[in-house]
Amino acid sequence: MVGEEKTSLRKRLSKSREDSEEDEDQRSPSSGSLETASNGRINLKQLMAKKIQLTAEAEELKPFFMKEVGSHFDDFVTSLIEKSASLDNGGCAITSFSVLEGENNHRAKDFRAPPEHGKVFVLRQSLLDELFEVDHIRTIYHMFIALLILFILSTLVVDYIDEGRLVLEFSVLSYAFGKLPVVMWTWCTMFLSTLGVPYFLFQRWARGYSRSTHPVVHSLFHCFLFMVFQIGFLGLGPAYVVLAYTLPPASRCIVILEQIRFVMKAHSFVRENVPRVLNSAKEKSKTIPIPTVNQYLYFLFAPTLIYRDNYPRTPTVRWGYVAMQFLQVFGSFFYVYYIFERLCAPLFRNIKQEPFSARVLVLCVFNSILPGVLVLFLTFFAFLHCWLNAFAEMLRFGDRMFYKDWWNSTSYANYYRTWNVVVHDWLYYYAYKDFLWFFTKRFKSTAILAVFAVSAVVHEYALAICLNFFYPVLFVLFMFFGMAFNFIVNDSRKRPIWNVMMWTSLFAGHGVILCLYSQEWYARQHCPLKNVSLRLGWSGKVTFLSPDCEAA
Repeated sequence: MVGEEKTSLRKRLSKSREDSEEDEDQRSPSSGSLETASNGRINLKQLMAKKIQLTAEAEELKPFFMKEVGSHFDDFVTSLIEKSASLDNGGCAITSFSVLEGENNHRAKDFRAPPEHGKVFVLRQSLLDELFEVDHIRTIYHMFIALLILFILSTLVVDYIDEGRLVLEFSVLSYAFGKLPVVMWTWCTMFLSTLGVPYFLFQRWARGYSRSTHPVVHSLFHCFLFMVFQIGFLGLGPAYVVLAYTLPPASRCIVILEQIRFVMKAHSFVRENVPRVLNSAKEKSKTIPIPTVNQYLYFLFAPTLIYRDNYPRTPTVRWGYVAMQFLQVFGSFFYVYYIFERLCAPLFRNIKQEPFSARVLVLCVFNSILPGVLVLFLTFFAFLHCWLNAFAEMLRFGDRMFYKDWWNSTSYANYYRTWNVVVHDWLYYYAYKDFLWFFTKRFKSTAILAVFAVSAVVHEYALAICLNFFYPVLFVLFMFFGMAFNFIVNDSRKRPIWNVMMWTSLFAGHGVILCLYSQEWYARQHCPLKNVSLRLGWSGKVTFLSPDCEAA
């Protein structure tokens, strides 16, 4: 393909040159190139004609030139990645599975791939930081800012007309982020426990493993203690605080997301370091590879879920860049507030006044698509770009690939891999690859199903705790439709139409999620279940007393 494009480009270049020479030959008798006329002035008509001709030739050649440059660049980057992978693996493509499939094809379950055969961290920028250097892409960013300004003006004008004065109240934000002192001491408790307990248990296990007369019992005992900490303390503790103190939605979201992050961080720390201790014991080394407290502390704050003793670091901290990222995070919060204030609240506040029907549901879904998509973009930009980049810059963390170009995906399989690289890496190395290691490579589809199940359960758990009700819309969409699309709309779909189909389904899915969860939220706020009883008659039928619905 590249050779054909080169030949085509050369033909077009030679053809353009021949045409230009013929034009010159035709014009030379009359004008004698672009020399000055008899009156000493340049012939402007010939100059403009020449300029138009050169512009047309350049526009004709530009797409072919860009395609050839792009193909060369792709080949160069692919070759560079292959060479890098070869060097990382000691000059040959060794993986944990190739080692497990040895000469005797025996499965060595005690083998674990060392950390350097997992994710490789390199010094690189986030994709949006690179794209924002292009004026065309930065203009899209400016459009979102202009839309935010219009939302603010719309709110101020409507409040002034209704109240006769400017109403600068953020009651929704103050409610959503209420009881912050409870959130702060809960977070501090989770952080200190995650810093101390996993490190202490691992250090105690590592130092006593080689000296123990029963290493298996020794390992199982410490593994049991670690699981008790993960499930009992980090798992149940924050959930109990959230429910017992009846935290508002945004405060609940902070606690639950940090709970999940600490669980994943602690698992990664243990998962990456245990194989090193086992290999050291096999080699009968005198030194035990135990990370320092500073390395573990840095990992707890670093914007990654994959533990390494060291990461690529940038030379300096750009504090202006950090301030700008946090400013954009706060701007995104206000953006979401105005979206709910101007687009969602008027839609769902009065929905209880209409009888429920298919027409009402369909209109609600389609009216929820725009705010749902805007919330999707803002969540991605605020968290995966601004928030993670701010912490990466403060910690001089070099690898900023927190996401890839998920917007160009033509398949859901590629979308799942590129939307959130941070979480995907954790699921890939610690759920998918470990599942294949335990059950061998024959169950790839089962491994994918297991990863989807874990992700769907965690997503539904977070949403149920944050909203204070269990309504498994996200679980059904994620587990059934999302998994089906992953196999049907797979990586073999490369045509642009599949990108259109992916965006269409993504828009519709977020509209359904926002519509159904918002309806349930407002129904529980305005139609609380008061004096509800369950009656089981002699006929065996279950009947409910209708709830008392508040007046509008």
